[in-house]
Amino acid sequence: METRDEVREQNGKQMEQKPPQGLFSCKMCSKSFSQKGSLTKHLRLHAGGNPFTCLSCGRSFRKHFSLIVHMRIHTGEKPFPCLVCGKSFCQRGNLNVHMRTHTGIKPFPCQTCKKSFSRKIYLTRHLRTHTGEKPFECQVCGKAFIQKDYLITHTRTHTGEKPYSCETCGKSFSDRSNLKHHMRTHTGERPFSCHICGKRFSQVCHFKFNVCVHEGWEM
Repeated sequence: METRDEVREQNGKQMEQKPPQGLFSCKMCSKSFSQKGSLTKHLRLHAGGNPFTCLSCGRSFRKHFSLIVHMRIHTGEKPFPCLVCGKSFCQRGNLNVHMRTHTGIKPFPCQTCKKSFSRKIYLTRHLRTHTGEKPFECQVCGKAFIQKDYLITHTRTHTGEKPYSCETCGKSFSDRSNLKHHMRTHTGERPFSCHICGKRFSQVCHFKFNVCVHEGWEM
């Protein structure tokens, strides 16, 4: 049978082992948290670990929520629909940006030419037309580009890769826009209409040439 003093001493030891509320401290930077789970998440910043791995493609994430959002790429889930046009998105942020196409809101203005953009990344790309900056350089030939997408498309001229295939005839293309243009040969779509003669064209280059003929411009 334990004495009253022994019980009191034992309880004291247990209290010492349990950290006070709000004092889950990081031993690396001394930052404190009110919950152990918050400390666990914080420790991943120091460890540089990405413990949440996608079983479909192997990509890893630091946060479980980021993995959930990523998985929608594989499942095709798009839980955020636009109430105006019905188009759906996998992230709420993408829906918010899309809504600007309906509202016309462009909150990111260029201070040089006053042109405005719906997304900050579009403004960043646009600013390079003023500065001349081309941060994306081809490691094969040294040609530089203002956008990473342009570099990716360009490198396919070296590798011969053509990842975009026509489901109708099987012809392949290095750029998605070229596939889109090609598809009009099958669908018959002619989205470019001449305001002078009313003639319609499937390619913008043909449309512009037609306008130049009417207006007497030199090509």
